[in-house]
Amino acid sequence: MIDFFSSDYALAPMNVPAVILGLLLAFIGGQTIAWVYMHTHSGLSYSRSFVSSLLVIPVVVALVMMVLSNNLVTAFGLMAVFAIVRFRNILRDTLDTTYVLAVIVIGMACGTMKFATAVLGAGLLVLIFAYIWFSSFGTRNRYDIIVNLHWSRSPGELGELRALLDRHSLKTICASQRAHDGATGMDFSYRLLLRDPRRMDDLLAELRSLQGVSRVTGLKADEQSEI
Repeated sequence: MIDFFSSDYALAPMNVPAVILGLLLAFIGGQTIAWVYMHTHSGLSYSRSFVSSLLVIPVVVALVMMVLSNNLVTAFGLMAVFAIVRFRNILRDTLDTTYVLAVIVIGMACGTMKFATAVLGAGLLVLIFAYIWFSSFGTRNRYDIIVNLHWSRSPGELGELRALLDRHSLKTICASQRAHDGATGMDFSYRLLLRDPRRMDDLLAELRSLQGVSRVTGLKADEQSEI
């Protein structure tokens, strides 16, 4: 009878505790880097799928190294297989690329008779992908709504507008303000983290009824395309 955990029929036998430790350490390292990226990223191109990929890629790479195990022929085989997939298909999502790489590595593990490595690696990857899905890992809710409006009163009276916004929101950020040449008033764009997101319509109604405010529009954060 075949002992499953001794069934890696490769030049280098598998050490089960070492495989588990290596994959878990790769996951913890990816999690740490991903959290740092989430809290330090300040550019415009934040992507949840990229953050999720930071979590999964170290585990996939660790599995790659375990499959290769100093085998040059296997290494060239991995490059050839992934190159075929890459040039035949244009993958627009980083996480999609991660899924492709994961199944390639698992297939190579099975093809090189590293059965236990393939099962353990696939099992952990499935748990990681499920964790990303259930926890919505990488999502940042910095604001609920973008409000655009035109203010026709003097700048010194903006306190009344700000008081109204603060009454409905926990955090108010003036994203932009613009004055038009030869025209009175200014256009403002605010990003708001609402105290109660269900009262968005109440906020917009109060803004429209405020003297000096016109052209009020509101856009929910979940209606925007992630950039």
